[in-house]
Amino acid sequence: MPPGFDEAGRNVCITGTDTGGDMDEHTRQRIFKPFFTTGKMERGTGLEAASAYGMIGNQGGDIEMDRERDYGAAFRMYLPPSGREIPGETGSTADVFTDRKTILLVDDEDINIEVVREILELLGYSVLAVQSGRDAVGLYRQKKALIDLVILDMIMPGMGGGDTFDALIEINPHVKVVLSSGYSLHGEALRIMERGCSAFIQKPFRIEELAGKLAEVLGGKS
Repeated sequence: MPPGFDEAGRNVCITGTDTGGDMDEHTRQRIFKPFFTTGKMERGTGLEAASAYGMIGNQGGDIEMDRERDYGAAFRMYLPPSGREIPGETGSTADVFTDRKTILLVDDEDINIEVVREILELLGYSVLAVQSGRDAVGLYRQKKALIDLVILDMIMPGMGGGDTFDALIEINPHVKVVLSSGYSLHGEALRIMERGCSAFIQKPFRIEELAGKLAEVLGGKS
């Protein structure tokens, strides 16, 4: 059975289009390869399509892309339906949001901010998002009483994840931080964990994995 389909052959399809320049067949075949880019090589370049492909694939889905000269590209994202019923209302809107936790999301990539913010909001969290370690430290200093947990990207230009974590624990020694990286738990990530970081999650991650990790950290002792 093709990825993105349930046992009945159904799927949820999300379509997006662009009107960019022409793309040859060689480029089309490599569009989802990590670090492949037709532009200048800079930090992070070439990861957006690969990250999206990995995230959707981890949910049992698939991405297809069609290209037509002079008309741009069409991307179709297939996801299997969850099969869950939409819960009815159990109380007032005020009751739903009374205990909502707030997460500070720190990541320098636009696509990661957009996708992870949406996932967190679907899981019932309020989200504050910044794209640099310096901004994260500044915002946390201002709103530490509001922020319950920080999801921190390890590799960022300027002030990286390690320095950002050190600055956060100077503000609050009990800050709860989930370190996020595309690399496995070794080297710099392991050293940050040894300095007291609450948990580690490797990108791209499944929604269930992130939900479980957050529940574990927020439910534990500070």
